[in-house]
Amino acid sequence: MKKTIKNKNNLQETRTSQELTQEELANKVNVSIQTIQSIEKGKYKPSDSLALNIATSLGKKVTDIFNEN
Repeated sequence: MKKTIKNKNNLQETRTSQELTQEELANKVNVSIQTIQSIEKGKYKPSDSLALNIATSLGKKVTDIFNEN
């Protein structure tokens, strides 16, 4: 059985609390909607620079959104 390792984060909660759609956030940080979806589902761990860009765009610290596993 294949096991998927999930990357825990609070991106969806943070994004929705600011009433942003996935598309709006994707446009703000210049990535695809699929990238935002994959990050929110824990299937993709963003690079340090993308994590910083996302956090800055949401007015948060990286550690507020992305937890170390």
